[in-house]
Amino acid sequence: MIRRTVVVKLAVPQERRDDLRETTERFRQAAQMVADRAFERNDDGYVITSKTKLHQLTYQQVREATDGLNADLVCAARNYAADSVKGVTSAWQNGKYATQPTFTANTVVYNKNAVTYRDDHCTLAAVNGRVKAEYVLPPEGENPQTTYLRNDEWELRESTLHYRDGGYYLHVGVAKDDEPQEAEGGTVLGVDLGVKTIAATSTGRMWSGGYLNHRRREYEQIRGSLQQTGTESAHRTIDTIGDRESRWAEDYLHRISKALVQEAITHDCSIIAFEDLTDIRERMPGAKAFHAWAFRRLYEYVKYKAAEFGITTKQVDPTYTSQRCSKCGHTERGNRPKQGRFCCRKCGYEVHADYNAAKNIGIKHVRAGQMSPRGRANRQLALKSGTLNVSDEFTSAEVSA
Repeated sequence: MIRRTVVVKLAVPQERRDDLRETTERFRQAAQMVADRAFERNDDGYVITSKTKLHQLTYQQVREATDGLNADLVCAARNYAADSVKGVTSAWQNGKYATQPTFTANTVVYNKNAVTYRDDHCTLAAVNGRVKAEYVLPPEGENPQTTYLRNDEWELRESTLHYRDGGYYLHVGVAKDDEPQEAEGGTVLGVDLGVKTIAATSTGRMWSGGYLNHRRREYEQIRGSLQQTGTESAHRTIDTIGDRESRWAEDYLHRISKALVQEAITHDCSIIAFEDLTDIRERMPGAKAFHAWAFRRLYEYVKYKAAEFGITTKQVDPTYTSQRCSKCGHTERGNRPKQGRFCCRKCGYEVHADYNAAKNIGIKHVRAGQMSPRGRANRQLALKSGTLNVSDEFTSAEVSA
């Protein structure tokens, strides 16, 4: 299944804008009530992440508290909150502190029952009845709206309504059953993720996380200053800054994802291998919830962009990829004396630590499917120059460091 998101500006009648604003506020209230209840915990002391359990505990209360909010939006708010809670509780369940989600964005999630799509408009569930909003579309041509919204091959699915800069925008989810099958063989591009280097490939390309981290700290400082001010105006500004930060970060990750896919195309790769993102924050020194979100977002962007070119994306077990020498296979903690430096204590191979890890991730996926039914190696790893076929666990066949 290939999935995309297309952003459509909506022309909302002036007399219904207050209804959508009120719908947004009640949706946010519903999500917050569910998250608050989740953090009251079960009898065993664990935060509640089950959507079924949260539905049983909160549905009636939320319906009464958000009088006028469509039942489908109440359910969507519950799912939205449950997903957010689940994303922050893995650290808590490992004995660390988890921050309870606080919802401030001007966002409403619409499932297919709450939104109806037409050729030139949509109708949205809202307080005081459904709102008809016309699409504001560019002329037909080379644009996402023509490719996905005006194309019958793509099914319109769940959407998210955003309010920003005085206007309403619908982020429409589209999908079609056309996911390419992974080739039996093919060339693999290994990708390592990190805090200082957000992405490094087995071909030696690296994208620094410095700019991303710097901008993140700037936004945190501004929010902290506004929170100390404590005025109503300051809180409204915090909401605006949060939306601006999300848009900036997503645009930055989009650009990196495009470059990663282009790297795969340049080296004729049919597979892009990432490390498994499960519990990545706990495994990675210095990573925050923001980084875990950014890594998952980057993977999602690469996955759907790569699919368009027939390239599949996979996740592999990252165990020892930062400690193992990609040249001789020797594995020990001492191979990585510094965060950004790898030096094998057995063969002396010295290289950037993230590049070494990216190669190990690619090698793991090569070995996972290297043998064809006839027993011949049929996958290879893309490197700076040429490729590597792994017939034993590690060989000296690498053509470039």
